[in-house]
Amino acid sequence: MPSRRTTLAVAILASFVSFLDGSIVNVALPAISGDLGGQVRTQQWVLDAYLLALGALILLTGSLADTVGRLRVLRIGLVLFGAASVACALAPTAGLLIGARAAQGVGAALLVPSSLALITATFPSETRGRAIGTWTAWTSTAFVVGPLLGGALVDLVGWRSVFAINVVPIVVTLAMLGRSHDPLRTTARGRIDVLGAVLVALGLAASAFGLIEQQESGWASAVVLVPLAVGVVALAAFLAWERRAAQPLLPLGLFRIRDFRNGNLATAAIYGGVSLGLLVVVLFLQEVAGYPATLAGLATLPIALTSLLLSRSVGALAGRLGPRLFVATGCGISAVGFLLMLAAEPPVHFMWQLLPGLLVYGLGLTITVAPLTTAVLASVPADRAGVASAVNNAVARIAGLVVIALLSTIVGSTVDTVGFHRAVVVTAALFACGAVVAGFGLGPARAGTASIPADAAANCNDRPAPAGLHAGSVTAPEVAR
Repeated sequence: MPSRRTTLAVAILASFVSFLDGSIVNVALPAISGDLGGQVRTQQWVLDAYLLALGALILLTGSLADTVGRLRVLRIGLVLFGAASVACALAPTAGLLIGARAAQGVGAALLVPSSLALITATFPSETRGRAIGTWTAWTSTAFVVGPLLGGALVDLVGWRSVFAINVVPIVVTLAMLGRSHDPLRTTARGRIDVLGAVLVALGLAASAFGLIEQQESGWASAVVLVPLAVGVVALAAFLAWERRAAQPLLPLGLFRIRDFRNGNLATAAIYGGVSLGLLVVVLFLQEVAGYPATLAGLATLPIALTSLLLSRSVGALAGRLGPRLFVATGCGISAVGFLLMLAAEPPVHFMWQLLPGLLVYGLGLTITVAPLTTAVLASVPADRAGVASAVNNAVARIAGLVVIALLSTIVGSTVDTVGFHRAVVVTAALFACGAVVAGFGLGPARAGTASIPADAAANCNDRPAPAGLHAGSVTAPEVAR
């Protein structure tokens, strides 16, 4: 095993590269579809191939690291992510790029859980919280740096460079690992729910294919109906299997807990809105307003900075007053922010037509995310918080996957002004749904909110949204997504 300091650096670098990729690609989508063709359909698949692999495997990879070995899984993830990044950078066609993006998603699904598990195994309990806080603080910067770096790379070098740049931190991380080996095991190996993983992957892939292809083939086409039917059957079979599996990927019993169930429903609506809203803003700025990719990426910076500055204070206040009011209010403010963007018309004036809405949205998101994490993770016993955070993370991923699969249905074959307006209305509606679910579904404020394990809180940091956590121990009032 490497030293503790080296272990922390390895964990930060390994996770940072996947966090960065999740925030850097959006600004490159217009250049990718312009070069490889396919317009919105190509853009959807470039995003959803990655999200599909992550959403299907994020529940599996945590147990895989415990069973196979943390360093081994981390190395496999790094090599796979690096090779897939090179394949993305060299892809001559949209189909090959999409395939490489799926492989990237598999690699990313291996990186974050194994890096967190490595920290948990290396650091004793008295310093573990601070180590994970440091991990979160550094990796959260990817959400700030990603869009701006991606835009600059697209404008100065080309879209292929946003994938090629991943190779540098991966090579450095592998060199730091050297020939280190996993320590000898002192606990029995758990069983891996392979059938569950296959069923959920098939169900999500078939459903996403049908939803994306309907724009070109129509809802009545067999090309759409058959995959949708296969997806529904596979997902139903997955739920049936999880009820009887010895060690299920998805512990359905957790959903009998009110705040966990309704918190995840709110998560689905909120992160569907986050994924759709930020994507269409970046696309609209480039494809309608004519902004270069660098400026389009810079437009999201106010959201990230608002979250980084305020998330800790909001989390602490919500811990005292309870998450329900904060999640419902924050969702409502976010919905208003997107509705303000209906003012955007060519010629686009960012300062007056979009920036006010983005600032309002950033404030609403900051008010929402930390209390939502608190509501979900504090609703379960501390020894189940790790599983709960993995489920909540998967819910957010799958929500983004589904909404992006419906992108062409919402905006049409290209992102024009009318399509943008439809998308911001749908985004506002998703946040409004989140407000209703939180307002009526989450429990009232409770005294003495239980502490949330730092690794469980950190696992909720890997999202398509800015986040800010301070170094140190993490308790429920301080959690930020």
